[in-house]
Amino acid sequence: MRFMMLVIPKGYESADPGTVPDDPEAVARMMEYNEALQKAGVLLALDGLHPPSMGFRVSYSGGTPTVVDGPFAEVKEVVGGYWMIEVASREEAVEWAKKAPMADDEIIEVRQVQSFDDFPEEVQDAIGDFDMGDKEIGR
Repeated sequence: MRFMMLVIPKGYESADPGTVPDDPEAVARMMEYNEALQKAGVLLALDGLHPPSMGFRVSYSGGTPTVVDGPFAEVKEVVGGYWMIEVASREEAVEWAKKAPMADDEIIEVRQVQSFDDFPEEVQDAIGDFDMGDKEIGR
C-alpha cells in the first residue's frame, strides 16, 4: 500500500518567497528520519515545496483556464513537503507518521494512494494499459 504523508507547517501559507528551513538542528533531525525511512525500505520519494507565494493556481471556468499567482489569501493551511511511502498497512503508515520530527502545531496528513483495483471495472476499462515509463497503470 502506498501512502503520501503531507507536511503542513504552521505559518507556511504566508511565508515569503524563497523561504527555506533555517534551523540546522531541525534539518538534521529530519534527515535522520528520512534515513530511517530509507533504511526500512519504505521510502519511495520525498520533496520539500516552496511556499505558496512562489506558486500559482490554474482554475477552469467554461473551458477556459485562468492562472493566478500566489500567495493565496483564502488559504489557511498549505503543504510544505511530502513523503511517499510503501508499507504493508494503514497502521504501519500511522506509526511512520508518528515518528516524524515535527514542531508544535505542525500537521502530517496521511492519504492512501489510489490503486488500479480501487476503480470500478468500467473505469478500469477506460484506463486501459496506460504506460508512465517505470510505472504502469492498468492491466
